[in-house]
Amino acid sequence: MTDTAARSGQDTRVDEHYDVVIIGAGPAGLAAGLSLVRARRRTLMIDSNRPRNAPTLHSHGFITRDGVPPLELRRLGREEFQGYPGGEFHSGLVLAVTALDDAEGVARLLVSTRGLRGEPSRVIRSRAVLVVTGQIETLPAFPSVRAWYGTNLHSCIDCDGYENTGAALALIGETDDLAHHALVLTQWSSDLIVFTNGVGTVTARDEAALLSRGVRVDRRAIQDVVGERGAMTGVQLVDGEVVARSGGFVRPLSRPAIDFLAELPVALDGAGFVSIDDWSRTNVPGLYASGDTTRLSSSQLMVAAGTGAAAAAAITRDLLGPLHSDAPGAGSVWPPRLP
Repeated sequence: MTDTAARSGQDTRVDEHYDVVIIGAGPAGLAAGLSLVRARRRTLMIDSNRPRNAPTLHSHGFITRDGVPPLELRRLGREEFQGYPGGEFHSGLVLAVTALDDAEGVARLLVSTRGLRGEPSRVIRSRAVLVVTGQIETLPAFPSVRAWYGTNLHSCIDCDGYENTGAALALIGETDDLAHHALVLTQWSSDLIVFTNGVGTVTARDEAALLSRGVRVDRRAIQDVVGERGAMTGVQLVDGEVVARSGGFVRPLSRPAIDFLAELPVALDGAGFVSIDDWSRTNVPGLYASGDTTRLSSSQLMVAAGTGAAAAAAITRDLLGPLHSDAPGAGSVWPPRLP
């Protein structure tokens, strides 16, 4: 038992190793899991069932599943994954991933969990670990923002723009990319106001360009998002004015959900996301990442699923080892690890 597992205060068993452990059961994890079990790899998928899109009522843009509730999409994916021999699901919260050298000197990774919903905590050995835990969002600090999030307010413009065609929209954010996202939104509605809350950055040049498309910028501080009878009706500013809006989009601050990797020397990019090569490999042998855990994805479910399938293809090839028995260690993966 690891120190981390011991600190969980629950009974913990050490499992025999798996070929692959997938941490996260969103679209990227489910797509990877399906590919891996079809490649006859013993695969354990771990998930805490706390998806970022839990408040969202409908998913869009996923081929053959347009409009399906996100939780239903996850249920269907798990059902397919567990329908194959070698596909196993564990309901748990990952506490730590650590490196372990076995008696033969072969690198292995150890995954420690705290079991949820009646399942035991576990310590799992695996030849490879794929991290697809997505992001943690911090929404602007308005009292009622979460009341409207997922129904009248959304974060993924590409996912939910169509459903807001022609509506009176607000784009709320405190980031420096508001002008770009406002431009994208004009595909669906020209009745758009960008609210910076006195923090977000929109340059004078960008403001003029948006105004030429009918988009206004309001730099006043926001008091709250208001509504009645279950529908958003406007954005209330600190000066008391309520600007009528029927819905919109919010730009949350995001960071990858990777606190459990703290004991590994994982390379991160400047924004704190996991750095990977073209084959989803991190700088830690046996550790892979895809989906929103990296900067190479987007919030669209279809894109995330594609990155998971690509990661699975790399993992299945890497697990086969070198083509020739006399190949040096650095050539044991294909394609070769990028410098």
